[in-house]
Amino acid sequence: MSRVDDLLTLAGAVKGFMPRSEGLALYENALSHATARPRGTWLEVGAWCGKSAVYLGAAAEATHSVLYSLDHHHGSEENQAGWEYFDQELVDPFDGRLNTLPTWQRTIADAELESTVIGLVGPSHVIARHFSTPLELLFIDGGHGEEIAWGDFELWTPKLSPGALLMIHDVFPDPADGGRAPYEIYLAATAKGAFRDVAIEGSLRVLRRET
Repeated sequence: MSRVDDLLTLAGAVKGFMPRSEGLALYENALSHATARPRGTWLEVGAWCGKSAVYLGAAAEATHSVLYSLDHHHGSEENQAGWEYFDQELVDPFDGRLNTLPTWQRTIADAELESTVIGLVGPSHVIARHFSTPLELLFIDGGHGEEIAWGDFELWTPKLSPGALLMIHDVFPDPADGGRAPYEIYLAATAKGAFRDVAIEGSLRVLRRET
């Protein structure tokens, strides 16, 4: 197997909620974009245990780009005890809080992507205010509550260079399928022509910044 095949196989085995078809779409669209615009700075908001970081990291490594993987690593509301997506294995025995950082670190180490995927640990809104490097790719997959999702969109999309990619996960036009905020920020991105659609795969939307 090739290096890329190994990474994509590993990504499929990592804890997470992204279907393989959407993960492969992340990789393929990132690779296609960065082949023409290599050595870029990328950022994902929402890392969980590193599944999307390996899919994107495979494309970043191949194009000499760097992916910053941002998360506070304590999970969203739906990941907490008593909720649908709670995972007892991810609870820190020392303080009883959900903590995905050790699992994320093991994932990136197992993938041998530690020079390509760089972890940023902390609140998205704090880090965004101190991050000034223009982005060639932004993947929004953090908290899906209205305040958090809109905050990620409003703070990070202005950092995208013209022609850069914006990827948004869990975009569900039908309210019965999922939360509204990712769909609403997708509509806002396309409403005034600032972004145009490039690809759709399941709940993943890939857009390009036009202005």
